[in-house]
Amino acid sequence: MTDPAQPGADRALIERFLEMMAAERGAARNTLAAYRSDLALASEVLKGALVAATADDLTRLSATWNDLSHATVARKSAALRRFFAFLADEGHRTDDPGAALPRPGTRRPLPKVLSLADVDRLFTVIAERLATEPLDIRDLRLAALVELLYGSGLRATELVSLPRNAVAPDRPYCILRGKGGRERLVPISDRARAAVAAWRAHVPADQPWLFPSGKSFLSRVRLFQLLRALGAEAGIPPDRISPHVLRHAFATHLLAGGADLRALQTMLGHADIATTEIYTHVDASRLVALVNERHPLAEARARTDERRVTAKRM
Repeated sequence: MTDPAQPGADRALIERFLEMMAAERGAARNTLAAYRSDLALASEVLKGALVAATADDLTRLSATWNDLSHATVARKSAALRRFFAFLADEGHRTDDPGAALPRPGTRRPLPKVLSLADVDRLFTVIAERLATEPLDIRDLRLAALVELLYGSGLRATELVSLPRNAVAPDRPYCILRGKGGRERLVPISDRARAAVAAWRAHVPADQPWLFPSGKSFLSRVRLFQLLRALGAEAGIPPDRISPHVLRHAFATHLLAGGADLRALQTMLGHADIATTEIYTHVDASRLVALVNERHPLAEARARTDERRVTAKRM
């Protein structure tokens, strides 16, 4: 076991912590890089004594963050709290001073969301294009892209880099490797499989990608451009549509329809359910209406109002 008081203990235990985050938590490469940077800077400020830091030390450390944004402070605090929890769990410390770190209470911005009417307009435009004679096979590609984005909640990179045979016509799911190398099972709707099959018929059999472009696959930038053009045709402002907005629409509309939050977390490939919980905001108005209409107190209030009306008439 590494002695926290020994020179170099910070560096060794930071690396061990990052290994744990990668192996056990499946942390993405960018997350690990941010943690490494935040912990290394904290160790530098504390002159190599981060592992043995007291609550007072962390209070002094956090005072050096006064000029940083709330989001940055929240990220640094989260990294350090996880690090000290790891040290306590592994027996390198008998206490956890992480409670001394600030909690700025930052809220992630709510995602932009398309309404069901917006989505209907997108698919109406696609249907009109597919009904045009002669058919432009690029519209078959667009249909497959949008069906997979909205129907399966794929990330842009996951979508454009799909192998040619990733979506099988007789299998209602595919297995993807997403952020942090984590694999997940993604449901594929009948509509999406049909759209993919129609497009794949025009993709050469020796082509490795489902959406090829030049020597590689379709770029994320090109996907973004295609969606903006489709949105403009459907009357949706360009700042309200993107691949990620369609992923958000997939999540929010599923949740509004009664999907389980844990199941949604799995489908979206979120390592932390707190990331998935941001989608619960769309249910707020529906839940308020539900409470007002169905809660026993609402029914009691309705009966009281009815008695008052009857009393006035008498």
